[in-house]
Amino acid sequence: MFLHLGADTVIPLRDVIAITDIKNVRSGINDDFLRVMREENLIDDISDGNAKSFVVTDKRVFMSAISAATLKKRASFLAEDEEN
Repeated sequence: MFLHLGADTVIPLRDVIAITDIKNVRSGINDDFLRVMREENLIDDISDGNAKSFVVTDKRVFMSAISAATLKKRASFLAEDEEN
């Protein structure tokens, strides 16, 4: 199954490690993590500068304009569908 992140970007659901609200970035380890990922050119910002969440995969980090709650619901729905 695939997860639609917005802006015509879809990723395999099996590659998703974490879906995090961007508001949590403003402190601590998440901020450090994203800074390092930017320095390594491993961030794809598909949000047009309006990031509400970021999705960590095994190879890249995606900044999305879709909220973390919505992405998690989509991922949960897809995972349930895969079980049936």
